[in-house]
Amino acid sequence: MKKEISYLICGILIGALISTCGFAWFLRTSKGPTNQLVLKLGHSLDTNHPVHQGMEFMKTRLEELSGGKVSIDIYPSSVLGSEVQCLEQLQNGSLDMTKTSAASIENFVPEMAVFGLPYLFRDVDHYWAVLKSDLGKEILQKGGEKSLQGLCYYDSGSRNFYTKDKPIRTPDDLKGMKIRVMNSRTAMDMVSALGAAPTPIAWGELYSALAQGTVDGAENNPPSFTSNKHYEICKHFSKDAHTMIPDLLLIGTKTWDTLSPEVQGWLQQAADASSDYQRELWEKKTLESLKQAEAEGVTIYEVDQSLFAEKVQPMYDAIEDERIKELVKQMRQVKP
Repeated sequence: MKKEISYLICGILIGALISTCGFAWFLRTSKGPTNQLVLKLGHSLDTNHPVHQGMEFMKTRLEELSGGKVSIDIYPSSVLGSEVQCLEQLQNGSLDMTKTSAASIENFVPEMAVFGLPYLFRDVDHYWAVLKSDLGKEILQKGGEKSLQGLCYYDSGSRNFYTKDKPIRTPDDLKGMKIRVMNSRTAMDMVSALGAAPTPIAWGELYSALAQGTVDGAENNPPSFTSNKHYEICKHFSKDAHTMIPDLLLIGTKTWDTLSPEVQGWLQQAADASSDYQRELWEKKTLESLKQAEAEGVTIYEVDQSLFAEKVQPMYDAIEDERIKELVKQMRQVKP
């Protein structure tokens, strides 16, 4: 009887393993009708997010440009893994495309750290002028050596502080507070420069961390603040706009190098069009999110950003990487 049970358990485990491998193989090799090429795109955002909607626009545009020969299957909400896992899958060739924050890959691509520097851009117009310039395109391609080919930038707005118990009106208000940051050296240095204690916590764990008092606040853009219901805990949102860090649409070089020049051209055109479309969506979503936050009892604070910018100036003085110094210089020279 025990042997029969053991055989049964082994059979179930082997079956599950085969099913898992079969599903992964299907995701990577499935074709559409009449041998349509289907690229697989995995990301961590929900389907209501402007970036996901931008990707859906790209899929439609790609099908139009290719006459239906090429399409994209999009897997949102971390179905295919976390942001880091998707990046690793791009590198090993088991996934074609993904979205990541520029801050999340500064460990892969050191030049991306420049985007995490606070108050680097004068305003939104300067920000987009840089991203669309030859310099911006050059930075986008820096991940090639790590098998991460950049296709376009997506807008992720400005990052701002939000807190539970007291508002942040000046940098002095941050003293002694524990603030959640991304796992980015630049982000941690910025929060330290402002007098708070940076606390890296996974995004999916932040709601619980705020509720339990592990951190006193966090920093992000308005759509992320509202879509993850952080307004239920944090009732103070300060528009200090300390950083403007773009999202990147990436394709693994193992996939890119297999595409014909014609398909590469179609995909690049579709990606560029989706970037412009997503930017419009983002602007609208940001305004809606701020109104929603206020309706949920959140107080929105307009602050003197120059006070914060002055406080973090030592970060620029301390830059040792000559590549980053040169990028800062070139970015500041770009005119809208």
